[in-house]
Amino acid sequence: MAYLLGIDIGTSGTKVLLVDDSGRKIASVTEEYPLLTPFPLWAEQDPGEWWRATVNGIRRILDTSKIDSSEIAGIGLSGQMHGSVFLDDACEVIRPAILWCDQRTVKQCADITTRATNAVVESETLNPVLTGFTAPKIVWLQQQEPAAWNRVKKILLPKDYIRFKLTGEFATEVSDASGTALLNVPERKWSSAMMEACDVSTDMLPQVFESYEISGRVSKEVAALTGLAPHTPVVGGGGDQAAGAVGNGIVMEGIASCSVGTSGVLFAHMKNAYTDQQMRTHTFCAAVPGEYHVMGVQLSSGGSLRWFRDTLCDVEVAASKQVGTDPYELITRAAANVPAGSEGLLFLPYLTGERCPYPDPYARGVFFGLTLRSNRAFMARAVLEGVSFGLRDSLEIFRGIGVHPTEIRLSGGGAKSPLWRQIQADIFNSNCVTINIDEGPAFGVALLAGVGAGIYPSVQEACARTIKVIDKTPPIQANTEIYNKYYPIYRNLYAHLKDDFAAVSQI
Repeated sequence: MAYLLGIDIGTSGTKVLLVDDSGRKIASVTEEYPLLTPFPLWAEQDPGEWWRATVNGIRRILDTSKIDSSEIAGIGLSGQMHGSVFLDDACEVIRPAILWCDQRTVKQCADITTRATNAVVESETLNPVLTGFTAPKIVWLQQQEPAAWNRVKKILLPKDYIRFKLTGEFATEVSDASGTALLNVPERKWSSAMMEACDVSTDMLPQVFESYEISGRVSKEVAALTGLAPHTPVVGGGGDQAAGAVGNGIVMEGIASCSVGTSGVLFAHMKNAYTDQQMRTHTFCAAVPGEYHVMGVQLSSGGSLRWFRDTLCDVEVAASKQVGTDPYELITRAAANVPAGSEGLLFLPYLTGERCPYPDPYARGVFFGLTLRSNRAFMARAVLEGVSFGLRDSLEIFRGIGVHPTEIRLSGGGAKSPLWRQIQADIFNSNCVTINIDEGPAFGVALLAGVGAGIYPSVQEACARTIKVIDKTPPIQANTEIYNKYYPIYRNLYAHLKDDFAAVSQI
């Protein structure tokens, strides 16, 4: 029996997962670290914290599992996308990494688009240049911290910094590189035009691999530090969403996923690089070689429910401690008694701006339709419905470009609650299912490591051997009819408030 290791460099912590070649979880640990917000709308982290968490996580996994590290056939890496790690000529980190949720680069996005031209951006990157992406962070550093920029020799994404620390190799892979605004996505290689627009040279960027390809091997020094066997292969891996798609079995057309964590992602696989003409969703390279995926990203999905819990649900939090349950269970239990549509109470989940379908860093959260009946239960259900309406925005765009999933696999917080599963099925008007695996991106890159190590013949076969549907939630048509009446009103609210959001941000 062989073992596979998946490492996911998340925003709140690093997860290290050990599975066997049948997909069975052997051990899993998470090491947390802080998020730095030195100014409003900024988000940074110390890459050294990611490395500390990775080393500690690997040590804990090996101690817990008691396996011989020589039995680990391969390691896969995943991580938060778009983050920027700047290294000097001694390969030391110059400044904290700027993260995916940072919103400081509105001006730089416009600068890059002007330099590169809309035609190049649309035809080569297949996506608008957004504040979350890597390229505008590079230009921000050039403009705002020129002394730091003058020291930069290498630019890496978060998981690829960990790859460098593990192997000494500067490498990335196509799915994560797709979110930099520097990759020619159709050709799966760096874009000369976008690099020129950002004043970036080829030698500053890592080599690009396919997600299953071996990109390096564990060094002797790291083997001594972690307990891993030297020369253990490390594959390309994937950005967290592409890796999570593999972990959910979204590796063929007709199947989509909806993952609700802090952010929310609706994701569908495509053989070809179909794009929305208005570029309201993202088309990136998939972790399946030569294929693609489309995804819509909502910045505050589970984050909206967490805000609601922390801000308005002291009673439920206190009660949950007394009865020994999760406060979310009490919140959703009360929300289940509220009728579908919450009697017209609608929630816009734009608490940290929005990305899809509205790339608007100034968007704000809104409760619309409050009445004297709007107690916490009504507001809780409105939050669950508002997040789901926002994700439906992306699903409607998918359908508009010819991507029609017949099954949506749910994961993350949105899959744990029976009520939220039903709300998603009703609002999407689609069969929603859950699977036997809930380990997310770490599991996906473990499977990719298995493909690279020759354990599985393909990414699709790796998923087929390990992933099974265990629960189905069909839509309730009476609820779907109610939601179809409220959805156009939900859609109109952003259009009506867009200018006001921008005006508030200027005061």
